[in-house]
Amino acid sequence: MVIYKEKEGRLTFKVRVVPRASRSEIAGEHDGALRVRIAAAPVDGAANEELVTLLARALKVPRNAIVVIGGQTSRVKSIAVSGIAADILLKLERANK
Repeated sequence: MVIYKEKEGRLTFKVRVVPRASRSEIAGEHDGALRVRIAAAPVDGAANEELVTLLARALKVPRNAIVVIGGQTSRVKSIAVSGIAADILLKLERANK
């Protein structure tokens, strides 16, 4: 199960990124974090941009509602999303197992 926190109208959770995948997709859960495969290489922030785009599409929120708040250069990142409820994140996790 993805571990998350709701605070001040934002949902925060961890994402474990696998860069240079064959395609960008949400791959379920790993150690309490949402596992996401990203086709982009981790160069000049390209993987972070692809991650934000993929999460925005999957969560049905605008790109500016998603912020990488920690781990910009790490495979494990902290993400904050405004404007969604926790049940949407849990449904997303279950749908992509």
